[in-house]
Amino acid sequence: MHANVSVAAVAASHVVVEVLADSSPGLLPRLLQPLARRNLVPRHMMAECAGSAMRVRIGLPEVPPGMLALIEGNLSQVVGVQTLSRRPG
Repeated sequence: MHANVSVAAVAASHVVVEVLADSSPGLLPRLLQPLARRNLVPRHMMAECAGSAMRVRIGLPEVPPGMLALIEGNLSQVVGVQTLSRRPG
């Protein structure tokens, strides 16, 4: 039995996830935890203060779309996260 699977469903691509969150000492490790759990190393990471918040950009390695959705879900649940967006990397 063969399943019809679209190429888009299995394609992997580089993306950058941008998070705006309340600034706190434990924010960065909490943002890296979903990657570490999946044995992924970010391509790059940049964090900067933006008033009382922190803007963090994480370049993700190639991950399947299904895993990307899980990672984004985990990141959006991190305490203090206000917004989360994604763009091609």
